[in-house]
Amino acid sequence: MTQNATPAAQGCIFCAIAARQAEASVVYEDETVVAFMDLNPVAPGHLLVVPRVHAVGLEDLDRATSAHVWSVGHDMARALRRSTMRCEGINVLLCDGEVAFQTVFHFHLHVIPRYAGDGWALMHDATERKRSLLDSDAQAIKDAIAAAD
Repeated sequence: MTQNATPAAQGCIFCAIAARQAEASVVYEDETVVAFMDLNPVAPGHLLVVPRVHAVGLEDLDRATSAHVWSVGHDMARALRRSTMRCEGINVLLCDGEVAFQTVFHFHLHVIPRYAGDGWALMHDATERKRSLLDSDAQAIKDAIAAAD
């Protein structure tokens, strides 16, 4: 890390990759983000889009950086589709927080090419939620939006 690194970024592997101080198979980089291959891929071609600035989660990113991460993620998905890897689908995944399966606490967007029979599944046992509860949830979110303005 550079001498100007914040304490939160000290020892952060993604900060080290972004600063070219740790090894990674980089696919794309600009002044805001770096995209590189996931070391533990779900499927061949699985990559991560990471902001250069240290941010733990979505809440810690400014709007411009967040929008750029998602835009580059879109570009990476398009590149995967057009590549010789011949993926049949794409998952774009964000794990924000430990309970959401985040394991590296530097914001990162997964772009995961999918192949028939690749063995990875997103499964849940959700049941339909009552409209009154959905309406209550919607109001709580609306209230949070209004409070942020």
